[in-house]
Amino acid sequence: MEKGYILKKRKLSDDVYNLQIFAPDIAEHYQPGQFAVVIPDEKGERIPLTISNFNVTRGCVSIYFLVVGSSTYKLSCLNEGDKVAHILGPLGRPSQIEKFGTVLCAGGGVGIATLYPVVRRLKEAGNTVVSVLSARTAERLILEKDISEYSDETIITTDDGSRGIKGLITLGIQTVASKRKIDKVFCVGPIAMMHAIADLTEKMGIPTVASLNPIMVDATGMCGACRVTVGGQQHLACVDGPEFDAHKIDFAELRSRLAQYRPQEKISLDKVKGQCREK
Repeated sequence: MEKGYILKKRKLSDDVYNLQIFAPDIAEHYQPGQFAVVIPDEKGERIPLTISNFNVTRGCVSIYFLVVGSSTYKLSCLNEGDKVAHILGPLGRPSQIEKFGTVLCAGGGVGIATLYPVVRRLKEAGNTVVSVLSARTAERLILEKDISEYSDETIITTDDGSRGIKGLITLGIQTVASKRKIDKVFCVGPIAMMHAIADLTEKMGIPTVASLNPIMVDATGMCGACRVTVGGQQHLACVDGPEFDAHKIDFAELRSRLAQYRPQEKISLDKVKGQCREK
């Protein structure tokens, strides 16, 4: 079987997908916190995507993604039996996992997929793990059962109240903090969400790690597109991260940089939808 072969495809909502891809070398060397770059076709862009799970025996990795532009749309059009042009990895620095005590793991949207292997490894390291998962609606909530398996407690928040607590993820974090001492926080999700969590946990005095997924081009440190300011110094998320001290990240600068690409993404997505039809 060729590397890049799609073993399984799941459509989780209108714009969220899960693919299991045959990539034995990546499965063998992957560690929690790392990611892969997927190129849907020979003319496609390089898309940095989270590896949420792996199976060394089967030689496959599992990725989740949200359709936000032309390349992720092309990827969503592929089906079981198709093949991505290229998949590279594992890339980035692994999560720093040790026995911290009580760890709160906060994930929002597709970022929950990034959180899953971290939660699992934290529990295996002997930590008490409390997971707070957030989504816009119950239908968009992913991997709740998988993460709960390795969590001592799982709290759900949804924007519309269709599942768990109605409100933002920070409300769930405050609920946990009111009941127990938290020694460490890992968070991943939309930039605005992580920014809010960082502001909250800094006031609480809780060390916090955020996993970033800014715009990347080559994902090996050559282009500089994913640069982010942390503690007043420039870093590259692809090689120095993707995890950083959340209290030192310049989120305002990061959000400004990401906003520059949104109009172009929308234009290219509208164009490619006329060329790519789901099988």
